Amino acid sequence: MHTIPHRKKMVIMSAVMASMLFSALNQTTIGTALPRIITDLGGLEYFSWVFTAYILAASIPSVLVGRISDIYGRKPFILAGLILFTLGSLLCGLSGTIVQLILFRAVQGIGGGIIMATTFAAVGDLFVPRERGKWQGLLGAMFGLASVFGPALGGLIVDHWHWHWVFWIFTPLGLIAFGMIWYLFPAKTHHEAHTIDYPGALLLALVIVPLLIALSLAGARYAWASPQIVGLLGSALIALVLFIRTERRAPDPVLPLYLFANPIFSLANAITFLMGAGMFGALIYLPLFLQGVQGYTAMHSGMMMVPMTLALVGASIFSGRRMSRTGRYRQLALSGMALATLGLYLLSLMNRESGLVQMVLTVMIVGSGLGIGMPLFTLVIQNALPHRYLGVATASVQLFRQLGGTVGVALMGTLLNHTITHNITERIAQLPALAALPPQALRPFLDPRILLNPGALHHVSQTLPAPLQPLVPTIVAQLKLALQDALGTVFVSAAILMGLAVVLTAFLREIPLRESMDLPEDTSQNIST
Repeated sequence: MHTIPHRKKMVIMSAVMASMLFSALNQTTIGTALPRIITDLGGLEYFSWVFTAYILAASIPSVLVGRISDIYGRKPFILAGLILFTLGSLLCGLSGTIVQLILFRAVQGIGGGIIMATTFAAVGDLFVPRERGKWQGLLGAMFGLASVFGPALGGLIVDHWHWHWVFWIFTPLGLIAFGMIWYLFPAKTHHEAHTIDYPGALLLALVIVPLLIALSLAGARYAWASPQIVGLLGSALIALVLFIRTERRAPDPVLPLYLFANPIFSLANAITFLMGAGMFGALIYLPLFLQGVQGYTAMHSGMMMVPMTLALVGASIFSGRRMSRTGRYRQLALSGMALATLGLYLLSLMNRESGLVQMVLTVMIVGSGLGIGMPLFTLVIQNALPHRYLGVATASVQLFRQLGGTVGVALMGTLLNHTITHNITERIAQLPALAALPPQALRPFLDPRILLNPGALHHVSQTLPAPLQPLVPTIVAQLKLALQDALGTVFVSAAILMGLAVVLTAFLREIPLRESMDLPEDTSQNIST
């Protein structure tokens, strides 16, 4: 495909980026619209599953589609992903119950997973590795732009129109992308006969789904040692053993295990896993710090995320262009991971007295580090493997980043819950007036989420006996300090995970980015034919 005229490649890439932006905007607008949706549909107890259903569904097709698209070409799968995502969006807007919304979000997730697995690989079909960096950076920037404008658009839509339009308003963008890819994206006309590894794909799904469900529920709804979590993790482990046995015998495995013999493939995916764990494990709790500790409103905490996102977008574009210009990536990877580690550590030093300038500079450091590092490892793996593995290599990065993020969120959530309970209990014990309160009176104040809802805080305060109500400011102050300390521990833990990624990156072998699609013989070692 690299023989396609340059001008046509530019038009095709605009369609690919439109596909990515279509998917990303639908993801980021729903966050601010969901409270209004829950008000209409009910089902507050299923709130998190509106997001979880999408994540689970998006994780299932990624590796399978990546492998099959290596055989049959990327075009039919990008089109299929756009169809499913558009259909899911339309159905989400027609939902009459929260259960319907969750089911249709799963349809969206399958389409979104296919889009993710194929668009980054499509760059590899159109450009040689030396040219891919700037395009990978631009695709990463699509997520950043969606993160900046999506929440504001979601709020604007639900404030002035019905929430259904959150799912429908971007449909024309998806239809335009579909039409452009249909007419312009070249189809693969020749392919060798292959057998599709359906048993391997099924077993991989049986590994991923229970694992992600267990990690999503552990420490929040169920204890880690509960029968539900142990059962889910046990079933995932059994499926993993069967998957490994199946893949070793399959003539054309969905995830060739011999790729892990390539040190760059294994090391880059391990780094991606740690980066996902540190990044998502910390950033998901940053709004809790801004609102619960520093007292920002939800709107202002969202605005505080804008500098970080803009830094991420700028750094992502810089990183991609730098790689394309120099053909090198190792120093960029080290500097990006180190910068993100520094930013996460600086977050751990923040407190309720920290000023606006300090906070903005800190989140910009985090964003810059992530922007440099995030788009990089996809290209590193693509560059280390033959072109016939392009799709599965790209999908593996998405899979390990998603697994890392889920593990990070689960571990950080457990750490936060344990630490906040210990901290607030210890602080109250040091104050005789509070230590004398009955446990049931203090229990509502042990949940840091009460700091995010002034109405709920006022209601809980009114449940205290009248003589004790003057103690409410003291309780709240102690809860904020306890939350500040607990989140400091979370951010330090995230920095440690990111620091481990830096250490692994130091051992990453650098292969100069190729200026052809073919892999030189001396770099094809440890790859089975």
